Amino acid sequence: MQHERPYWNMNIEPFLNTPEMKKLQLEKLKIMMKRIYENASFHRKRMDEVGINIDNIDQKIKSLEDFSKTIPIYDKQGYREHVQACGGDLIKLMDEEIPVSVDDLILVNSTTGTTGEPTPYPLTDKDIHHGWGENMCRALWRAGVRKQDRILYCFALSMVIAGTGTLIGLRETGAMIIPVGAELGTERIFSMAKYFKPTVFIGTPSLASYIIEKAPEKLGVSAKTMGIRILFCGGEAGAGVPELRKKIEEGFGAKLFDGGAGYGASCDYPEYQGMHWLGDDLCIYELVDPDTREPIPLEDGAKGEAVFTNIEGDGWVWFRTSLGDIHEVTMSPCPCGKSGFRYKIVGRTDDMLKVKGVIVYPAQVTGLLESFAPRVTGEFRIVLTEKPPLVIPPLKIKIERGKDYPLQKLSDLENELSEAFHHKMKLRPKIIWQEPGELDRSTYKGKKFEKVYEEKKGD
Repeated sequence: MQHERPYWNMNIEPFLNTPEMKKLQLEKLKIMMKRIYENASFHRKRMDEVGINIDNIDQKIKSLEDFSKTIPIYDKQGYREHVQACGGDLIKLMDEEIPVSVDDLILVNSTTGTTGEPTPYPLTDKDIHHGWGENMCRALWRAGVRKQDRILYCFALSMVIAGTGTLIGLRETGAMIIPVGAELGTERIFSMAKYFKPTVFIGTPSLASYIIEKAPEKLGVSAKTMGIRILFCGGEAGAGVPELRKKIEEGFGAKLFDGGAGYGASCDYPEYQGMHWLGDDLCIYELVDPDTREPIPLEDGAKGEAVFTNIEGDGWVWFRTSLGDIHEVTMSPCPCGKSGFRYKIVGRTDDMLKVKGVIVYPAQVTGLLESFAPRVTGEFRIVLTEKPPLVIPPLKIKIERGKDYPLQKLSDLENELSEAFHHKMKLRPKIIWQEPGELDRSTYKGKKFEKVYEEKKGD
């Protein structure tokens, strides 16, 4: 009955979000702070500036609350300033930020760096197998992945943390991993699926949606024939958008799970409950006010900017680090019966738009448009003529009509969409109609913005 145990790690997961775990977190935090102070000059300076040093950590940090109130947040702006101070040398930056030598690293992943310098994820063997990889094994076990499964691995393998680092860590599941990647496109994915008959898909929701769209053309049949029973997706809004979840699950005839934006993954409860935080023993989770950066107590319905501090690891060491995600938490027990508090991704600070005082996130647009399928394809672009977050009304959105929806009825559909946007999001956008397939698809994260202001600047 070993395969039927409720959790991957029976020594840790039953005790998530308990007083015993809080005590363990504080002990591990102090050990990590001392390692960082002694070996990571950048973070040592951050501690020195608030009066924390190697000799007084035990006296000054007597609780997790003391830590939250004392150590300043390290965000993307702070990272950019550190990159500049290092002259763009990311090896030097890592050497100043991690508590081990850069010579101890065996892998470096990073963000895509599409809007500036990539943010590195420096990884040792411990980080891969006993940190991030351990967390991902916990997530996939809860999703139902077992040794006999075959995983079609379709996250981009070039640099991103969802790629090689995660893939290597998942070896511990014992399942067969088929590392197709996203770089070579759907032709390669369909080909490998045909030959190796996967049961699990791992990739972005955008790619899963695209596979559903292309399967009749490439396979001559629907995506249901691929034999996928579990989809584990991340990198953007997925299972948390009811309409998108319905589309993907029905398209594959499989169960969709969310993962990411921290150490979390969704459960198999029929109604989406958010993502369970699975990494109490690996990382401390906080919420702060996005404007004041003051800590927000974790209670049902609390909403704020997520902040992370790793208490295990060598190279991958978040130290009161914000990735710019806005979360809403639920601390009460989940009806699925599994451990761990839950969080939902409201949006990203980078993606937030303000239209006449109304806050808009792309995920809201995704959910609304999916509810109109198949009259629209679900693909869209928010057209930005000025640098966000402020948008001069009306919000402009390019939307593809469904392939079978008649052109002569677009005005009626546009009126329906306008009313839906007004009802759900308190705004009436300017809709710019596109033909089916006119907007570029992505095998990685779906593009949501068209930044006209950058093109004008280039001119």
